[in-house]
Amino acid sequence: MAKSFKPAPKREKKDLPAAKPRPASDKKTVAARPAKPSAEAGAPVGKNFTPGKKTATARPSKAAPASKAAPGVDTGYSPIKKYINVYISLGSNMGDRRALIKDAKTRIHKSIGKIARESHLYETEAWGKTDQGAFLNQIIMINTIMTPRDLLEALTEVERGLGRERNEKWGPRTIDLDILLYGRRVIRDKGLDIPHPEMHKRNFILAPLMEIAGDLVHPILKKQIDELYMESTDPMDVVMLDE
Repeated sequence: MAKSFKPAPKREKKDLPAAKPRPASDKKTVAARPAKPSAEAGAPVGKNFTPGKKTATARPSKAAPASKAAPGVDTGYSPIKKYINVYISLGSNMGDRRALIKDAKTRIHKSIGKIARESHLYETEAWGKTDQGAFLNQIIMINTIMTPRDLLEALTEVERGLGRERNEKWGPRTIDLDILLYGRRVIRDKGLDIPHPEMHKRNFILAPLMEIAGDLVHPILKKQIDELYMESTDPMDVVMLDE
């Protein structure tokens, strides 16, 4: 059923006071709003814009990402340098053997890397070619940032400076410097074999190395140095000397 509707009674008009005029200083000034940018893409704000023409916005250039080379590929960039633990054997059977080994260590420490560990001196009969004087041997561990190839060249220079002459294989020598281990790396390159391919067969290397790093693991044979020494078939005696 439709509801009945009654109009509201009219209100009587009352006399209202006349509005007072506002002084000019009280008038509020409304700032003009800035023009809105055109809906056209790329339109500059606040400037004349011609419809139909787009203004390209310059984007900041991004640096090109570093190239990722496949493993083993030389990218031409120098690798990040860091200190590597390198084990070096020193041997001498000519002249003042102690003095030559000491001089070699001084040169290595000065120009190649800090000597962090060193074994006692050991004496043993010549290995391979026995008709020569006994050798003094020592193992040192150095910290260096040299690459294996640069290290080999630097050690050769030390040998040359101490009168080393390579006249015959396993012959007598004033000083003999060999890289035994370079971190955990395995390198088989022309004139550079790391780990030293014969180190696990020679007591004059294993005995002093066991003294300073017996728990070190051979990166190829996967055995500790003291284990390799116990398994060695080298008949040569190695005698530790007092300093």
